[in-house]
Amino acid sequence: MRVFTSVWMVLLLAIVLLGIRVNDNDYVETLRYKTWDYFQIIDPREKISDSVTVVNITEADLKKYGQWPWPRHIMAILNAKIVDSGAALVNYNILFAEPDRMSGSEYLKSMPMNNELREQLNGVLLDTDEIFAISLEASNTILMMSVKNDIDNVLPTATQIIEKGDPRPWIYEYGGIVPPTQKLSAKAKGIGVNVTSPEPDAVVRKMPIIISVNGKLYPSMILENLRLLYGSSRVKVVTKNNGINEILVKKDIGIPVNHNAEMYINYTNPQNFVQMSVSEIMSVDFNENKLKNRIVVVGLDAAGLSVLKYTPHGLTTDQLITAQALDTMLTDEYLFRPADADMYEIVAMALLGLLMIIIVPRTSVLLSIPLLVFVLGGISYASFTAYSSKGFLVDPSFAVLFVFLIWAHSTYNNFATQSRLRKQIKKQFEHYLDPGMVKKLQKDPSLLKLGGETKNMTFLFCDIRGFTPISEQFKSNPAGLTKLINRFLTRMTDVIISNGGTIDKFMGDCIMAFWNAPIENRKHRELAVKSALEMTVALAELNMHLQAEGLPKINIGIGINTGDALVGNMGSEQRFDYSVIGDAVNLASRLESSSKTLGKTIVIGEDTRHTIETVYPFDYIDSITVKGKTEPVQVYTIQT
Repeated sequence: MRVFTSVWMVLLLAIVLLGIRVNDNDYVETLRYKTWDYFQIIDPREKISDSVTVVNITEADLKKYGQWPWPRHIMAILNAKIVDSGAALVNYNILFAEPDRMSGSEYLKSMPMNNELREQLNGVLLDTDEIFAISLEASNTILMMSVKNDIDNVLPTATQIIEKGDPRPWIYEYGGIVPPTQKLSAKAKGIGVNVTSPEPDAVVRKMPIIISVNGKLYPSMILENLRLLYGSSRVKVVTKNNGINEILVKKDIGIPVNHNAEMYINYTNPQNFVQMSVSEIMSVDFNENKLKNRIVVVGLDAAGLSVLKYTPHGLTTDQLITAQALDTMLTDEYLFRPADADMYEIVAMALLGLLMIIIVPRTSVLLSIPLLVFVLGGISYASFTAYSSKGFLVDPSFAVLFVFLIWAHSTYNNFATQSRLRKQIKKQFEHYLDPGMVKKLQKDPSLLKLGGETKNMTFLFCDIRGFTPISEQFKSNPAGLTKLINRFLTRMTDVIISNGGTIDKFMGDCIMAFWNAPIENRKHRELAVKSALEMTVALAELNMHLQAEGLPKINIGIGINTGDALVGNMGSEQRFDYSVIGDAVNLASRLESSSKTLGKTIVIGEDTRHTIETVYPFDYIDSITVKGKTEPVQVYTIQT
């Protein structure tokens, strides 16, 4: 049990947790992302560009204009209406990978007209894809490309990307790509991939701005929007040792990305976006201000056609996610996650963990709880403030878990250690101290300085006078002698303990006690003398009972002395006792021995009488030389 509650186990736990963070598995990554999701939920981006409109193809639109896919001439009319309303850019989050299912001649047949007119128009009517292509050519339109796992050897052209360094080891790689038809691609002003970054929990939080398809680089639709807004014809990607550093459409104009060329989407409330249906745009009196000078994103919102995706704000459509990304770009309210953020976070965690391992064992539980709250609150507040004020994505989640587990283990160790110490204190002192003092020591073990300290203390030795004749009377009854001695020792011990003394040991019929340890007591001289007087009274009462029982009377000698001594746990590593050693202790024992020759029950040293001579009526006995001393000592007594 001691092994599991040692500081080394806490260090091992810290190392294991740091290893998990370094490994950064899906669970750790998901925890980090969920924390940032919560940030965005409680504090969504307030600044909006008011320059993005979402056009949804709804179920009502399908009922009005036919099942999907619509003939391209309907898309051409829609595009023309949007462009004529003054839209700055039009994004189609719709993949036009196949030619229109309705050719020009089929469209001609479907129109209500006489045969003569139909023959006149036949041959001059354009294919519906061509109609849509002409509409695209007359507008700033961006079409969507998709990706696939199948490998394509022949890849479509796209915007020129200038490489400074090799970005391929850092960006997402796909085997193939699915572009719009060649007829539409040739007329669109921009073509970009529309993919989201794979997440362990399938929540869309970021978008790759550049990807690689079989070695060829392709821009995203978001990047194509920025390129067209600034009239650039190419893109530049700068790669350094730690990953993608910059993606620019012009000098100092680009999209901040992480080392994997991903842009974090700073979500706002979805209700902030203007959303329209196709039917609304096709109506005669629709509000053109909803489209004028705005970036328009067109996508499917009909049941069975649109694929809803998870975001921090819940399920939403693909076109609304694109709108969120575009608005992040337009407001310049980017979220940043530096390439070396993981390293700094791990180092900070390690330092915090080390501080907790050092501080918590030296702090009481009541103080360690505010410390924990302060540290965890500081980590959370700093991370949230970095997000809300600067857009920095700092991960507090694992750091909070890490610090809490280190604190919990260290606190448990404190409980276990204190529990062992309380048990040790109780075992060591329950028979030698007043129960109230034992509880006081258990509550605050710091009062007991284990290992030894030098203190000024008062010592008392008490011994039975004429013990040999008494023992001879019980020669045939050792149990009776033991019972007698125990009755005597119990009475004397009760007196000493009731006056705050500590019983050091019993040596046969002798008692050794001291005051002012393990708990501080400034009245140690007075209490020792008081105990001696009360012991004589208690002995007189005991002798009355003994004589009534026909047992021998007991006489005692008491020696008291005060001085400096070393007090603490004494003994071997296998077994030790709380005891005292020092010259002042030896002198107290010698004074007890001299009580017989001096004819006094109580013999007190000069150092004990000092400072309390006004409390008790001391009588001077003599100046004597005791065994082991070369200089005489003055001794006193008190009349009992």
